[in-house]
Amino acid sequence: MTQFTFVEFFAGGGMARAGLGDTWRCLFANDVDQKKVATYEANWGSGHIRQADVASLTLADLPGTVVDLAWASFPCQDLSLAGGYRGLGGERDNARTRSGTFWPFWKLMRGLVEAGRAPRTIVLENVYGCLTSHGGRDFAAIAAALADADYRFGAAVINASHFVPQSRPRVFFVAVRAGETIPNSLVAEAPQATWRPAALVEACAGMTSKAKANWLWWRIAAPAARRSVFSDLVETVPSGVGWHTAAETKYLLDLMTPLNRRKVAEAVMSGRRAVGTIYRRTRADEDGRKRQRAEVRFDDIAGCLRTPAGGSSRQAILVVEGQTVRSRMLSPREAARLMGLSDDYRLPERYNDAYHVCGDGVCVPVVRHIAAHLLEPLLRANGASGLVAAPNRPRRFVEERPLTAYSGRLEST
Repeated sequence: MTQFTFVEFFAGGGMARAGLGDTWRCLFANDVDQKKVATYEANWGSGHIRQADVASLTLADLPGTVVDLAWASFPCQDLSLAGGYRGLGGERDNARTRSGTFWPFWKLMRGLVEAGRAPRTIVLENVYGCLTSHGGRDFAAIAAALADADYRFGAAVINASHFVPQSRPRVFFVAVRAGETIPNSLVAEAPQATWRPAALVEACAGMTSKAKANWLWWRIAAPAARRSVFSDLVETVPSGVGWHTAAETKYLLDLMTPLNRRKVAEAVMSGRRAVGTIYRRTRADEDGRKRQRAEVRFDDIAGCLRTPAGGSSRQAILVVEGQTVRSRMLSPREAARLMGLSDDYRLPERYNDAYHVCGDGVCVPVVRHIAAHLLEPLLRANGASGLVAAPNRPRRFVEERPLTAYSGRLEST
């Protein structure tokens, strides 16, 4: 077997690597978080990942050859480009680059371009909000950065719900360097409805003239119908979490509005087993005062996983069986399954660490879909110069997985 080569930044637990799969070989990975790096090493080995702030990296740290792909799922909380979009050169050169992560990363990419080692393709992944943040200036700045480096590029909004039972829309920029052939079959004349919401079309209107000239509407195949629902992924014997006491479950129910309590009552009256998810959010009550509310959904899909910045950001499960209503936190293994990871993927022992790795990751089958339907056809159309011999290695994701219990610790496979 042969492989394409890639480097990944903000790698987390290696979910982009899992999605790329055996067709790809990692030459370098980076993350600043020690726990994520430990998880990455537990699953992929310690040969490629380096724990460091991206701003501390230099071209000497990166492979000396041209790679087929540079992947960057940069932190959404650092997408603070507004006000800094006064010319990318000035932004890269001044001291403010230390306050974020995109520009230090992009400084490396520009360095590779100037050194004649420009990655053949680049994928940038971020939250849906990057389309509108700071009045669209963040999106325009990223687009201008790609265009100024002579990349042709486009973007798509892909919701993980096409592949796994989790609502998780994300923006993916896919860029190809100058000189690479782009097959006509990969370019659409107009935006495809599946991947192009109105917010993306509106964001494109704010790009620079050069970015607009370099823009492409990628043609990405529609996925097959998703075969799993949320209840399929729920562990029969939860790992790493326990069931709430009756008082704790009552507390959650008491936090619900009449609308949400009615959802629970209807689930009880149905006589069928129902599995819902709960998020606690701060909402204004009828008097305009802010208070915590528990919101439940029984639509067989989980809400978007988030990092555990506080109790309200962790997703809970509500299980209704007859007249019995039970609740507990989402288990680490269930969170991993919602990201498309297989049950042999090794998670940190501590609950918060495991949830953080999953909540900060990229959905594995989404990565595979982009690779199979866009990146790999692009690269193959331009010859196999980036392909190298591939060693055998374990898979770290499956689209459908058995429901097995998990011990809650890092384990060998």
